[in-house]
Amino acid sequence: MANAYVNYKTILTTNELSTLYTVGSTTTAIIKSLRVTNIDEENDCKIKAFLVDSSGSSFTIEANRNIQKGTSEELFNSYSFSTSPIVLKESEIIKLHAQNGGDLHVILSVLEIS
Repeated sequence: MANAYVNYKTILTTNELSTLYTVGSTTTAIIKSLRVTNIDEENDCKIKAFLVDSSGSSFTIEANRNIQKGTSEELFNSYSFSTSPIVLKESEIIKLHAQNGGDLHVILSVLEIS
């Protein structure tokens, strides 16, 4: 087995549902963090995060988290997440939805095991 620590970055340019990350074939992924920065200095922006499994079923993992104007925040930063990370299987997907396009920059840090 090979382990690789990687990050995936995006700017959520629209208010449409966007794919951030898809787990590769023969890979398991463990999410370390999902950092979101609201670059808009005047308006807060809400974000939603979903895990889509290989059958296409969608599970909400963040619902309407408000990211205050001009700040950064870790999603999934509750005590339970820090002790129980989210584990993704082959072909599972992390999708995000921003309330306002262009406001949010996102960095996902993940351990990929293949």
